Amino acid sequence: MPSCIPKFFLAFAFLLSTSTAFGIQESAVAVPPAVAVPPAVAMPPAVVTPPVDKVVPQLIPLPDKLPTPTAVREAAERQAKIESGEISSSDVPTKTWIDTIDGWFGDYLVAPMDAVLFYDFGTKESLGVKIPFVVMWLLLGGTFLTLRMGFINFRAFRHAIDLVRGKYDDKSHVGDVSHFQALSSALSGTVGLGNIAGVAIAIGVGGPGATFWMILCGLLGMTSKFSECTLAVMYRRTDAHGMVLGGPMVYLREGLSKMGLGALGGVLAILFTILCIGGSFGGGNSYQVAQSLNALQAEPMFAFLKDSPWIYGLLMTVLVGVVIIGGIKSIGNFAGAVVPVMCVAYMAVCFCVLALNYRYIPFAIMQIVTGAFSSNALYGGFLGVMVIGMKRAAFSNEAGAGSAAIAHSAAKTDKPISEGMVALLEPFIDTVFVCTLTALTVVATGVYRQPEIQQLAVDQKGSMVTLAAFTQNPDFDWFRYVLYLAVFLFAYSTCVSWSYYGERCFVSLFGEKWSMLYKILFLVFTFLGSVISPKNILEFSDMLILGMAVPNLIGVFLMSGMIRRELDKYWADYQSGAMKPNS
Repeated sequence: MPSCIPKFFLAFAFLLSTSTAFGIQESAVAVPPAVAVPPAVAMPPAVVTPPVDKVVPQLIPLPDKLPTPTAVREAAERQAKIESGEISSSDVPTKTWIDTIDGWFGDYLVAPMDAVLFYDFGTKESLGVKIPFVVMWLLLGGTFLTLRMGFINFRAFRHAIDLVRGKYDDKSHVGDVSHFQALSSALSGTVGLGNIAGVAIAIGVGGPGATFWMILCGLLGMTSKFSECTLAVMYRRTDAHGMVLGGPMVYLREGLSKMGLGALGGVLAILFTILCIGGSFGGGNSYQVAQSLNALQAEPMFAFLKDSPWIYGLLMTVLVGVVIIGGIKSIGNFAGAVVPVMCVAYMAVCFCVLALNYRYIPFAIMQIVTGAFSSNALYGGFLGVMVIGMKRAAFSNEAGAGSAAIAHSAAKTDKPISEGMVALLEPFIDTVFVCTLTALTVVATGVYRQPEIQQLAVDQKGSMVTLAAFTQNPDFDWFRYVLYLAVFLFAYSTCVSWSYYGERCFVSLFGEKWSMLYKILFLVFTFLGSVISPKNILEFSDMLILGMAVPNLIGVFLMSGMIRRELDKYWADYQSGAMKPNS
């Protein structure tokens, strides 16, 4: 099964190399023949219109290097003016109390955490490219678990779909939501702005080849999700109010305790809990609000949000609050209705854009495959492209971070392995399908080659890059409104899901009676996301989410033998016919 993927890409590459009918040509505007004029009428000399070449985005040559980020360039220009005496240092805006706090986060929290998570083991000096520790940790973790579980991510794919369809559902099983609702809840936390903006940024700064490595990480991440979500159901428990409590904060403590590693399990569980709570306030909440707001502010229709961003913050706070007060059942119902609709709407527009650029699809696939192994210095060579793609995949599907395991632990099932199999579909949908669709749209339209679009990618304004691809054809300018709706719904659904992740961790640390306090705090951060934009605070919370993978995967690695034994029993029952689907 794994070998079919490269064969598929190579087939398209071969098709491109043997065909000359892709329409990637420059065309000229025909000049009509001169009209005869009677001699009696005096006419000025005819003006001959020169041929006008049509600019084909796919043929725009790439620059020798990527543009400098706008913020860095403006800071350098401002410093140069101060040194030359054009302006004085007093002309520079004074720092607010928010800027002061943000600077403190940068100096004392972001910098130390960046030094750990993105430590490169000297690869910058030896290989010329920085390969961060956390990227290799997630990649090696997915590879190890895929081999340990016998490529279950491919073997169980069809059975996983049957489980989501409800063919093995039993309402009498313990749990709060169905397999489908659990998957939808988890997807609403991962299918978000990363699929729209993150992918576009990866292509802008890493080239089309970054998509190949995103797909590879998505396939390996399927087994990471399978493993952590199996453990989440295996060690879940029910609280005094009948709500399920499960996830890394539970299985790290209880699972490792059964192996005689209780002290280690306790430390890892507390570390994960703290990281998840912090990440839920920032990366899973304020960051989503801020990024979606920035995308909407670029539209003239929503220009009022530039002067009154609090209106958007208040709207998001009310909408998120209505859903999260009801708990996981309310979140499951919401996600089960909204996630499929928003995914279908977004993918429909992508397919329309690809249909309009159908001649360039083989060209785009060839760029993705060959670009993955390119030595182009513009993108940092082969290793540079690989790191960018893997890093973006890690941010997108969160496989190994353990967050989705909290949602999957609430599924109605008496077989932990079954929910693990449902969970393995998540990285496939998120990264292998949705992210790849975005990548094909951006590459096939060729917008990533335009200098002004490259500047947007370097400035981390990925949604604007995707918007350029959506609206390349002026006849379909209304596609922008579908993208705005997708940005809003993706951000909204991510906030809703992360509220549950953080709340369950908060309860495991402080007790059930503090659940409402957490929800109030979460809603406060939802509103703050619209009125403050401190860069370092948001980066810190994003790092917390990546940091969750360290304690989580240590525990998953140690308990991988336990998962494999349960898997072998389940798979034997399934293949023997002992497991009967619903009639």
